[in-house]
Amino acid sequence: MTALGIHDLSVATTHHVLELDDLAARNGVDPQKYRMGLGQAQMSVPAPDEDVVTMGAAAALPIIERHGTDRIRTLLFATETGVDNSKAAGVFVHSLLGLPAAVRTVELKQACYSGTAALQTALGIVARNPSEQVLVITADIARYELDSAAEPTQGAAAVAMLVSADPALLALETASGVHTADIDDFWRPLDSTTAVVDGALSTRAYMDAVLGAWDDYRAHGGAEFADIDHFVYHQPFTKMARKAHARLAQHNGAESVPEAFESTFTYNIQLGNSYTASMYAGLAALLDSDDDLTGKRIGLLSYGSGSVGEVLSGIVQPGYREHVRAEQTRAALENRQRIALEDYRALHAAVDGSSTDQEFPQVTAAPFRLAGIRGHARHYESTRSA
Repeated sequence: MTALGIHDLSVATTHHVLELDDLAARNGVDPQKYRMGLGQAQMSVPAPDEDVVTMGAAAALPIIERHGTDRIRTLLFATETGVDNSKAAGVFVHSLLGLPAAVRTVELKQACYSGTAALQTALGIVARNPSEQVLVITADIARYELDSAAEPTQGAAAVAMLVSADPALLALETASGVHTADIDDFWRPLDSTTAVVDGALSTRAYMDAVLGAWDDYRAHGGAEFADIDHFVYHQPFTKMARKAHARLAQHNGAESVPEAFESTFTYNIQLGNSYTASMYAGLAALLDSDDDLTGKRIGLLSYGSGSVGEVLSGIVQPGYREHVRAEQTRAALENRQRIALEDYRALHAAVDGSSTDQEFPQVTAAPFRLAGIRGHARHYESTRSA
């Protein structure tokens, strides 16, 4: 049977970064409350001319430059920060990347989980025709009310993946486990630019979904806990993944093994929560780590509030190091511009979610930007020739 999985993977983020030490100082709390209590140090903050479309296109661009477009027949864009209630964010990306007209494009939504739904959909498409490739983009901006308990867990990022037969990075195994429950732990009403969250309930729902999906994964032939070398969890904040791993280990009668997932935190500690992109940023961090992962089994534990969870696993492929993008990702993080706290608060307050016509001055140094809203329609442009 031909292996299917992730052939390439690329990460992008925003122009600005906020140091959580600055937020702690304003809130009059010990910075360790964020650094240790949440496991976070920074959060990416979008400029006015950035959104999920610009981040998603920036993440996908290196994949297109590296592999071309001849085999790509589908673009799946997973986000809970959609820019239009009708038009898929991926259609804007399709135009910015210059993809052929013969590429089906659609948007998927189910909180932070939909990136995994997109990945599973992509695998089905490639299984049907192994000559095709699918471009999967996960991109989100996590926003909560200013001065709320959730504010330090904001963030933004995009991860693009090329799904194909004979993948160079990660061959995904057939077994998976799922868990769905109707729970009001987190949601964003259509008339709100910020999410509503019940933190305690969300933590319980996350844990229940991890254990429920795990049990279903095992029931469908998934690997035993001891046979998984590294675990990658959805990371709304990295401390949550630590808690989830401890619960899963206990559930399996094993001791928690911190080194089995610590290296997945490297990027998310700096990005903050990126919803659909979060788990895949963790996967990127693991693949970019110093460890030789060749032949290792990775468990992926995906969660989206509301709620849906899924567990799947894959085997790291020989030669994968030739295809990782550690230098590019680290450069994207290092090149962000530190934003002053009051400037961040002003940017946050200025987001109103309206489609009022306006033009946006160029701030981002990314390859694509939101130029303006004209006739209630969003218009994007490339900055590469600017």
